[in-house]
Order: sequence, then C-alpha cells, then structure tokens
Amino acid sequence: MLVKTIPRNARARRSAGASLPWAFAITLVSCAYFSPQTGSQEAPTCASAASGSYGAYGQATTASSACLDVGADAGGTNVEALDSGVTGNVLIADQFNNRVVEVTRQGDIVWSFGDGNAVPGPTSIVAPNDAERLPNGETLMSGTGAPPGTEPGCPADGGGCADNRVLIVDDATHAIVWQYGADGGVSGSGPGQLSAPAAAVLVPTASGDHVLITDQGNARILEVVRATMETFWQYPPANASAAQMLSGPNSAERLPGGNTLIADETGNRVLEVATDGTIVWQYPRVVDPASLDGPAFASRLPSGNTLITDSLNNRILEVDSADPATVVWRYGTASRSGQGTMTPTRAVRLANGHTLVTETFVDQVIEVDGTPQQNVVYAHGGFGVAGNGPDELNQAYDAKVIGDFTGLTPPVLAAPAPSMRP
Repeated sequence: MLVKTIPRNARARRSAGASLPWAFAITLVSCAYFSPQTGSQEAPTCASAASGSYGAYGQATTASSACLDVGADAGGTNVEALDSGVTGNVLIADQFNNRVVEVTRQGDIVWSFGDGNAVPGPTSIVAPNDAERLPNGETLMSGTGAPPGTEPGCPADGGGCADNRVLIVDDATHAIVWQYGADGGVSGSGPGQLSAPAAAVLVPTASGDHVLITDQGNARILEVVRATMETFWQYPPANASAAQMLSGPNSAERLPGGNTLIADETGNRVLEVATDGTIVWQYPRVVDPASLDGPAFASRLPSGNTLITDSLNNRILEVDSADPATVVWRYGTASRSGQGTMTPTRAVRLANGHTLVTETFVDQVIEVDGTPQQNVVYAHGGFGVAGNGPDELNQAYDAKVIGDFTGLTPPVLAAPAPSMRP
C-alpha cells in the first residue's frame, strides 16, 4: 500500500499565482450513528427519498428508499460488499493521469479523452478536476492544471503545469468543439480567460445553452453563453460586500429556482445566492472549521437537504434546509482501514439512494450504500496505489454516474422542481 503524507497546507499554488482546488486533511473521524436530538446512539430511521429527483438527463424520477434523514457520524464497518451498486458507467476526472475516463462497472475503460500530456492542446487536458457527460454525445470538462511535482510531466523544480480551459469534447471524434479559456495555459481574468477552473456545468435555457464555470483562481463564478462566449452572469456581483466575496470556490450548481449553490472551499462555507447576488442561505451560518473545513463540493438534494463534501474534515455531510442548518447524515471517510488522509473531493447522491465518493489521496472512487453499516458496494482504483493501468487512478478528483443528475444541474430543460426556499 502506498501511503501518501500530505502537508496540511491551506492551498497548493502554481507559478501563475492561481490557487488549485486541493484540500489537505489529517483529522480522523470517529464513526457511529447518533440522534441529533438526544445525542444517543439509535437505529437510523429510513424514509423514501423525495420524488422529483433528476434522474437520467434531468427527467423526473422517484428514488428508491434509503436511510438518508438520520443523524450519523457514520462509517460503520464499511464491509466491502461489491455485489451491488452503480447501474451505469462512471465518468471520472482522473486528475494526475491528465485524462477523463468512462469506466464500466467491471472496470473497463470504454471512452477517454486526454493523451496524458501535461501541456494543454487539442488532444490533451491537464489535471482535470471535473467532468460531466452531456445528453447530445458530448462531454464537458475542466482543465484545472497541476502544481509542481505532482506528476512526471510536472517536475518539482518547475513552475507547474497550467491548463486554464473549460472544454466540450465530441464523444465520437474526440475533437474539442467548444473552449472557454486561452490556449497555451495562459491565465487571466479578462474576456475568454480563466485561472484554475475547478468545475463547470451546462445550464440549458430557452434561448440556448449556457456554461456555469467555477473560476477558482479568480475567486468567481461565471455563466457564459455557449454560442457567443459572452458573460451572462457573474458572482460576486459588482460592488460586492465583504460577505459576498469568495475565497477559492470549488464548485457551483444552478438550482431549479434559479439560485446558485456554491462550495467556497477556502472560505469554509457553502452558500446559496440569488441572481442579484443576495446570500439567501449559508452553512455554517458562522464560519467555523470544526463545522466545515475545505468544502470541495455541494449539491441540493430533491428533499431540499444539501450534500457537502467536507474535505479537510474527512467526511461527507448532509444538512437540512433550516437556518441554522442541522446535520442529518454523515459519512466519515477516514474510517476505512484507519487511513487518516482520505480527503474526499466529490460526493454525489445517486438515484438509488447511495452516495458516490471520490477519495483523491487514496486514488479511489467508491459507492457507499444507505444502510447503517454504510457498506462500500463499488470501488474503482486500487486503495492508495496510483497508476494508469487497468483499474488504476492517479488522484482522481471527480466521479459521476453517467445520466444520473440527482441533486445536480441537469443539462436539459426539465419541469422545475418545487422550490424549497422563498
């Protein structure tokens, strides 16, 4: 087993000065179910997941029953029960292999983009941190870039390997059919420029597709019109207050009502903002690393709860929609094999009620079921073994089941779900 020793830095930086979306953690999380009301250990209460979740390409579905609305500092026994789990292929942003791969449940790679080169070009992407399959035979991905010494093509004595592009790739031809960001790894904050883009989602509108980009190095969220490259919306707004400013955002999702949910990683908070820039909800209400430390991703579930990847605290949290919010479910990633530096970077809830977790620093993607034991029912990648061979990853950053947009921004227009907020 390869055990990585990760310094507990606030941020890795490349020579261009843009922060990169990696969270480092050394905290072990103890794991047991508990009642948030009484503080005592109890058997969890199972309830059916809410109807109206986004399933295959945004179509409304009814999720299966799952133990979701319980208080849990979980982890349980994490028995490796690899006999059930994901029903579709998994799309993985395999960060330091400089590629995006689609894998079957059996682990076979059936599609990929990225030739492994650490220089951005027409057939390469450098250290992708995010990817999603679109319903029209295309794949959206974010070329975030790598700091020095993280991969063979990025030597420790160099200045890092930038990319700074968001791409849409034709699945059949592997050609880049859309690009936002300059060629040659150039970073900037002007029109058509990005700095360490950490994530992107397609936002369909009646007048055409938009792309919502988490431009981490510029501490902003950009919504650009796909057809014209024009900026349609931006957060923070002009003349923003100190409370509205971001500090290393790592993801943004467009909610059915039009608001935007942002994981402000270095700011240690998740916030929901209206189109005019008003903050309408925030977790935690008062920033506190004990509550949330390095949130790498957040999504709004059909129930109105919010699923948060709490990277530096080595856990996944589900919080309710109250203000202040209450934690109603937890999965402690550090419980597996006593490994302290799991550092999850993505957790997404699936239509079957399970949770797909990308554990960057142990080179693995896992699926956790909804039982009290929180069994690992699917895994891709060798635990703590980096590589680019069969069933190997190198600090993968993001994984999603293709066609399952539960809690995520669906890339097709769909009937709006009932709003959970005014």
